[in-house]
Amino acid sequence: MNSLGMIAPYYYHSDNMQTAYISHPLCLKHDMGAHHPECPARIHAIEDQLIASGLLFYLQHHEAPEATREQLLRVHDADYVDTIAAAAPKQGRVELDGDTSMNPFTYPAALRAAGAAVMGVDLVMAGKVENAFCNIRPPGHHAERARPMGFCIFNNVAVGAAHALAAHGLNRVAIADFDVHHGNGTENIFHENPRVMLCSTFQHPFYPYVGADSGNEHIINVPLAAGDGSEAFRSAVTNRWLPALEEFKPELLLISAGFDAHWEDDMSMLRLVDADYGWVTGQLKHVAEKYCQKRIVSVLEGGYELHALGRCAMAHIKMLSGL
Repeated sequence: MNSLGMIAPYYYHSDNMQTAYISHPLCLKHDMGAHHPECPARIHAIEDQLIASGLLFYLQHHEAPEATREQLLRVHDADYVDTIAAAAPKQGRVELDGDTSMNPFTYPAALRAAGAAVMGVDLVMAGKVENAFCNIRPPGHHAERARPMGFCIFNNVAVGAAHALAAHGLNRVAIADFDVHHGNGTENIFHENPRVMLCSTFQHPFYPYVGADSGNEHIINVPLAAGDGSEAFRSAVTNRWLPALEEFKPELLLISAGFDAHWEDDMSMLRLVDADYGWVTGQLKHVAEKYCQKRIVSVLEGGYELHALGRCAMAHIKMLSGL
């Protein structure tokens, strides 16, 4: 254990492990207040489940680097990146919007969260692992090109996708987003970029109150109604996501892994169960095996009921790892 209670990355490291586990101690130190649902305990909830199951020790551990300015500027405006850096407080907290604030550790944690997605892409592209899970915060999929939103500062999954295109020469990257909230930031960044497909399921009407009618050939939005459960979710994936992904033939698949559509999570009114997260991961693995040389990078987004979050993330990672 290191000083912040996280498993030290060098304890467990083998080149034949198929799943990388990427995190950073600073992700625990970003804190938006005692009663904020997007809390440091979310990292521990996932790690505790992985320890209890024995799964953590079969993952290849890495500490996330900081995303570089160049990597951030592929998806965010320079003025926005500078504004966030300048807003970082020396002490106390600074409000960015009604839901999102920064403490002295937030800015470096956000750089590590985006850097985790970049590292995941580099690891899978180098063939060092088949896939990666980034247990990071702050999350990212609401962050637009020039706007923080909904607990998000930099759009981690978008930074990873843009890095894959720019640094690894890929032509087609897909992002699957099963968070209960629409990934408006990811859509904002890639809406006019046909090299990136976004497949998204989300409760609607619901925060951020967009997405139901803004799709196009490469933005596959599938709104779900309050009260919808496994059957509606699995139908959306089977009938909308998978045919679109088959036609698109991505060379890399990223996942915005939000676990807040679970029935126990009172942030929302969808009724998914633990098994749905293992199932959708398996469906996406089939796509990755067919078109992406198995390459998947999954990045944590939402999930606020800690017990459900830990269990569902474990089901997701267990399917990724093949264990």
